[in-house]
Amino acid sequence: MLKRFLKSKTNKEQHTDSAAPETTAVNLVPTEPPKKPSLFGRLVAGLSKTRQGITTNISNLFLGKKQIDQELLDEIETLLLTADIGASACQHLMDDLHKRLARKELADSEAIFHALKETMLDLLINVEKPLVITEQQKPFVILMVGINGAGKTTTIGKLAKQFKDQGKKVMLAAGDTFRAAAIEQLQAWGERNDIAVIAQHTGSDSAAVAFDALQSAKAKNIDVLLIDTAGRLHTQDNLMAELGKIKRVITKIDDTAPHEVLLVLDASIGQNAINQAEQFQKAVNVSGLCMTKLDGTAKGGIVFAIAKKLEIPIRYIGVGEHIDDLRTFNAKEFVEALFND
Repeated sequence: MLKRFLKSKTNKEQHTDSAAPETTAVNLVPTEPPKKPSLFGRLVAGLSKTRQGITTNISNLFLGKKQIDQELLDEIETLLLTADIGASACQHLMDDLHKRLARKELADSEAIFHALKETMLDLLINVEKPLVITEQQKPFVILMVGINGAGKTTTIGKLAKQFKDQGKKVMLAAGDTFRAAAIEQLQAWGERNDIAVIAQHTGSDSAAVAFDALQSAKAKNIDVLLIDTAGRLHTQDNLMAELGKIKRVITKIDDTAPHEVLLVLDASIGQNAINQAEQFQKAVNVSGLCMTKLDGTAKGGIVFAIAKKLEIPIRYIGVGEHIDDLRTFNAKEFVEALFND
């Protein structure tokens, strides 16, 4: 009986197998979702256009070259200037290369890249000074300045979210009273992140808004107060003077405020960023810089130009739209990202 059953079962299986069409095996093991790029990976991606203009193009110079000579160094200098590294910073880098060439230290392309990395890092390390929010200064007042289009209001929103995630109580002041859109944008950031926003109607006195905000921040035991200001051209003397008025008004409540004057600069404007920084420095004594839109430009070399000429601390850089793409400036990471292949 058992034999007949097994034989019958075998015949059925053979018949079924011969009749069944061929099928492709399906992998039922769930695939892992693609990993998000690391913070450094996003920095590398964000600086891709600047990297192309500096290190990739320099690499191309070595194709077919058998020796390191003056002609090659001249071509490297041209590429550095094209990337908006600026005359002063470029001269600093080239002087170092010439000295190393004289000492016969530049035997190949690897030696040149190593020399450039070292000297670039030396330039930037002097301006790597992260913003420190102190408990002694409460609320810690940050006055945000810069021209229209630099990304100032968006930067304020991202900083506010970052500070809140660090456990700090944050308040925003809509001091850009010339643009209704600026007030609405800041209020949207506040609603999204449950952060209080002090605002008045369009056309109000921006100094009065800052004054009211600081009073409110003190009363509510706020840790960080971010004050937006009207985006203005550095050539508009009356508007630059208004920034001075805002500073004077808030010192009547706290003679140490503002504790940081953060200038937001659009990296894509290249050398003009230096002119902006110099003018704002004269008007309100800028204490820190935020370089935005580095992901959309090949002119990221402006960071070196500013470091060499102005020596103002670079607090933050923006390399994308994500909130984590506004990041504390790290000189070593920045240089490594430029040379990452």
